[in-house]
Amino acid sequence: MTNPQHIVQRASEFLPDHIAEGVRVADISRVVGVSERTLRNAFHREHGMSPKQFDRHERLLAVRKALCTFGASDTITVVASEYGFFELGRFAGLYKQVFGESPSETIRLRRGRAAARQRGSRVRSTSSRTIDAQRDKLDAVRSNPSAIVVNT
Repeated sequence: MTNPQHIVQRASEFLPDHIAEGVRVADISRVVGVSERTLRNAFHREHGMSPKQFDRHERLLAVRKALCTFGASDTITVVASEYGFFELGRFAGLYKQVFGESPSETIRLRRGRAAARQRGSRVRSTSSRTIDAQRDKLDAVRSNPSAIVVNT
């Protein structure tokens, strides 16, 4: 099995199942059935990074996705540790380096966008009610033209 795509695919199938464990390159190479060097070369060829860097990046993406659907009872510490990040200062630095914002900024921005969408839906529903009321008035006038009152 010397096809780099196949090697990376097998490793990529293994990693999500062990996302919170911080899997070592030796473990990945053993599962895939290639040497560590072959594994590293395949990842560099396919992704331009080592298997460890790829794993960390995938875990960061998973954390970001979790933070975007952050519940009120969740904490950043719990979410980070679920994805194998136990050194929170290092995690926050990596997160900011990759996404350009801190984990808490991600939460704050997502909550702000959700609130804006919710406000927008209330405005639309109010507008819809206003339009419906105007249609009702217009229908009433069409059915009874003598009901038109002109302000003088």
